[in-house]
Amino acid sequence: MKIGILGGGLTGLTLAANLEKDYEVLEKDAVCGGLCRSLQEEGFTFDYGGAHIIFSRNQAPVDFMVNMLGENLVRGRRNNKVLFKGILVKYPFENGLSDLAKQDNFECLYYYLKNEYPSPTNFKEWIYYTFGKGIAEKYLVPYNEKIWNYDTARMSMHWMEGRVPRPPIEDVIKSAVGIETEGYTHQLYFFYPKTGGIQALIKALEYKAPNISREFNVTRIVKQGAGWVISDGKGEKRFDEVVATIPVADILGAMSEVPQDVSTALNKLRYNSLICVMLGIAKPHINDMTAVYIPDREFLPNRIGFPMNFSADNVPEGKSSLVAEITCNKGDRVYDMSDEDVITHVVEGLHERKIIDKKDLCYSKVMRTKYAYVVYDLEYLKNVKIVRDYLVQTGVILCGRFAEFEYINMDACIERAIKLAVVLNRG
Repeated sequence: MKIGILGGGLTGLTLAANLEKDYEVLEKDAVCGGLCRSLQEEGFTFDYGGAHIIFSRNQAPVDFMVNMLGENLVRGRRNNKVLFKGILVKYPFENGLSDLAKQDNFECLYYYLKNEYPSPTNFKEWIYYTFGKGIAEKYLVPYNEKIWNYDTARMSMHWMEGRVPRPPIEDVIKSAVGIETEGYTHQLYFFYPKTGGIQALIKALEYKAPNISREFNVTRIVKQGAGWVISDGKGEKRFDEVVATIPVADILGAMSEVPQDVSTALNKLRYNSLICVMLGIAKPHINDMTAVYIPDREFLPNRIGFPMNFSADNVPEGKSSLVAEITCNKGDRVYDMSDEDVITHVVEGLHERKIIDKKDLCYSKVMRTKYAYVVYDLEYLKNVKIVRDYLVQTGVILCGRFAEFEYINMDACIERAIKLAVVLNRG
């Protein structure tokens, strides 16, 4: 049996690295990695999609990534902040209430304890129900509406189950009176490649699973007898099984005679694109933070990551670095901004907020990613089921964030790829 794997990102390469059957990975770009690519330029290393640190609630995918990286690994401790009214508040926000002005602190604690919101029916209501009016209105609603670029009242809440737990009452009270507490403890410590950025993980996977055809852009997927024919318009490849890790829109776009209801459902699935502004600063160690979350609606970035604090090898000696992440949608005013205008906006905003001194800027670059985040609108479950059911009927196997059209992180992509490899190895 020969298995065709469409896409050489983290999911596709993890699957290939765990297969005992004959396989071939088809990657449209000259470089593998997908969302897990890194840029190395002028001594700086940046990840295309922002902060790709290694952590999980489940140990197995962490062990897999750590083993793949071997000695090329460093361990870090989270030092994230939320920038609220000019104050750097400990992250998660509910664990840093004592950093707030007294009135804001009081309102967050009071409404968390005196929370009479009914059972929620959408994401916005879930935020109020789980955290109370104070934390919801000061941070969680404005921040989430920035990162999702969508009205939280029009988003489903199904995806929050098990993802963000309700913080214990005792922790929120301790936080309000200044007793140290930690939230999201599964991500308190993390791993990261010492050199090469997250692309180092991709390179390690490529070494283990080298049967890759690069610059093969899948344009046609045809079921032929008991197998498949995959074409890039220049040549054809034949497989017994096909696993697609590429975006579901590209999968269906390469198939003929897709039913109208499937096409309609596909067109209703929402996603966000991402603009990353990568900045080099001609000053050593400008801070010791790993990330800053920014709910301020006037400033476009929702998160600033600091690669210099993931690994010292990410920056030249005597310099610092950061990545500003901006979500957008094709056709909106942010998407249509020029790279120069985006850089100017970010640099000026960071200068005003005293995160950098703009005179120290020594490097800048913009990277744009078309498919970044799956958006769970209220019709998501209905529409994604129609699309998935159709592809299951055709026999195409889906695996990965945009193939399954599900907001999953690196750890879940790895878990699903390994689980699928076990099934295919038995078949």
